[in-house]
Amino acid sequence: MNVLFTCGGTAGHINPAVALARMFRERNEDCKVLFVGAKGGMEERLVPKEGFDLETVTISNFRRSFSPAAIRHNLGTVKNLSVSKKEAGKILDWFKPDLVVGTGGYASFPVVNAAAKRGIPTAVHESNAVPGLTTQRLSKVADRVMVGYEESRAHYSNPDKVVLTGTPVRGGFFKYTKAQAREALGITDDRPLVLSYWGSLGAEVMNNYMVDFIRQAAKEGAPFHHIHGAGRNFESMTQALADVELPSEIQVREYIYDMPTVMAAADLVLCRGGASTLSELTAIGKPAIIVPSPNVTNNHQEKNANVLGSQGGAVVLLEPVCTGEVLYKTAADLLADSAKLEAMSQAMTGLGVPEAAEKIYETLLGLMMDD
Repeated sequence: MNVLFTCGGTAGHINPAVALARMFRERNEDCKVLFVGAKGGMEERLVPKEGFDLETVTISNFRRSFSPAAIRHNLGTVKNLSVSKKEAGKILDWFKPDLVVGTGGYASFPVVNAAAKRGIPTAVHESNAVPGLTTQRLSKVADRVMVGYEESRAHYSNPDKVVLTGTPVRGGFFKYTKAQAREALGITDDRPLVLSYWGSLGAEVMNNYMVDFIRQAAKEGAPFHHIHGAGRNFESMTQALADVELPSEIQVREYIYDMPTVMAAADLVLCRGGASTLSELTAIGKPAIIVPSPNVTNNHQEKNANVLGSQGGAVVLLEPVCTGEVLYKTAADLLADSAKLEAMSQAMTGLGVPEAAEKIYETLLGLMMDD
């Protein structure tokens, strides 16, 4: 069995594919796995680190602008589409996949499209609530479209192809109960825990707000435990808080390497609206304050967040009207209302698909059997 995964651009596209690739390889002794990504993308670093072979195609995205720079970039992308089509064909020729799965990113397009034209079973997975341009185009040729949210079905012209599977979440998120996670973190009192982070690299605007948030928490004597992941803004945040004597209950970390444990222990999460993050929140039922990034294609983070907000699982704040004071008051009000937090937790759990990887695996096996 030869299975080809194609993805890239963000960890949110790559990580689900890696989880599925592991499942295929662990359950099928004869399974060979190949990844295909974009030349120069982060997949060149992440995929080999996970122990999988990677081939690349020459592909770039389209910019939604008519500026001279964007026009030049888009002309290059048109040229790259022709180049990547030939490269994808060569990869399919020598690897001879029995199944091709795209999990997002523009690298998926030439590979899935070429495989579909050859009659190879194909599937795409879209973790965002509203499909991006690549998924929209591939949904017309792929055999299956797997989505993270039921609300997503309405965005596809052929709903019979669409299967609700959820988005795979790393197994570590299910390792601990909340009590066990708090014990693992050394939390011995009954004060709640707030987790905050704004993506794996952080976000300067939001981290500046968190300086004010942390100052207020310290001023009030740490009414709750707080672990914040600053990412690349760690040094600047540390300098900005140099005049504040932070109690041990407040931690500012560069990265949160034990994220599954910290999230399991948390009572409230402050975060962006990336699909992978929201899948983790719904999988373990964590209430959240979500501030979607305004700097993403098609505003998909706000659309993701609104799905959770409309169902009562999250409070959605937009970055232009957000401040450290607003964040702190919103968090403090929620933490003071245990019934509200419990209702939010239940709403989040209702949106989650904890067995997403298994559902996707079964869907893909069925696709190959139908061929």
